[in-house]
Amino acid sequence: MRWPGHHWMVGSPVALFARQIEFFARTEGTMTKTATNTTHAKLVIIGSGPAGYTAAIYAARAMLEPILVQGIQPGGQLTITTDVENYPGFADVIQGPWLMEQLQKQAEHVGARIVTDHVNDLDLTSRPFRLTCDSGDIIAADTVVLATGAQARWLDLPSEQKFKGYGVSACATCDGFFYKNKEVLVIGGGNTAVEEALFLTKFASKVTVVHRRDSFRAEKILQDRLSKNPKISVIWDSALEDVIGNDNPLKVRGVVLRNVKTGATKEIPADGVFIAIGHSPSTELVAGKIKMKPNGYVWTAPYSTTTSVPGLFAAGDVADDVYRQAVTAAGLGCMAALEAERFLAHHIENRHAAE
Repeated sequence: MRWPGHHWMVGSPVALFARQIEFFARTEGTMTKTATNTTHAKLVIIGSGPAGYTAAIYAARAMLEPILVQGIQPGGQLTITTDVENYPGFADVIQGPWLMEQLQKQAEHVGARIVTDHVNDLDLTSRPFRLTCDSGDIIAADTVVLATGAQARWLDLPSEQKFKGYGVSACATCDGFFYKNKEVLVIGGGNTAVEEALFLTKFASKVTVVHRRDSFRAEKILQDRLSKNPKISVIWDSALEDVIGNDNPLKVRGVVLRNVKTGATKEIPADGVFIAIGHSPSTELVAGKIKMKPNGYVWTAPYSTTTSVPGLFAAGDVADDVYRQAVTAAGLGCMAALEAERFLAHHIENRHAAE
């Protein structure tokens, strides 16, 4: 499974809000209230996807008393994913939101403190690190695990932005329901695009995948499923040039595609357009503050989650630009917690040696 969607916010505002309300309703009574004023913690985890919750589980079991700040979308990308069939340990297909609920409950059971808030600023210039939350609360942290994930990448066409939420989406799970018996397009050629297309066949009468190359990059099993689905067709060697539609009210009615080999353009009718061209890491909190990879992901030392700032660790899709899977994110969350524990133990030993 390649995760569709984003880490913080995609899809139409109404659809995403509904998903978040559903998630909060299911977890009502299990969430710890937001911290007040200024709090000190040995370890603070920013983000609540598989990386964040796994880091919280391991850190709590190591008696670090971690605080996990969930962010805008508790549970991360898996809360907007339906069927999950490649997360180890489950013989039957499970649901993404259910898996994240279980991870949260496990983290709380072993002693992690879950805070429903959003970190607006991360000050790494002094120790302890200083986190300023949306609520106004301040958390001083000896160590931090950055697990903010990634968000959907857009083409940045003016027309794409114009119709975003009005026929243009980056989340089939969020918005697919609105396209019952309608014709939709999916832009992209990787796992995300193929998974989005397959999901949309539950609702749409016709799904057309538009890919700028002449072959998919998706996993073979996904390609096989797509090729056998009678509702899906593919347009090769083509890119989205423009989204066309009505202004009052805003509504998509088609697209203009450009053949990347010949340059020829053609107009195709469509009721909806789903952009599925990958993800960008959510690095706003650390942009310009730490070392980054050329592609914008957080740099970490080889075989490690340590960053260029001692005491700051990065786990999951914010740093992983190769695998980007739920299970690898969980593994990196485990690594980050273990490395944070060793970092803290080392500094305690040095402090005692100096006394």
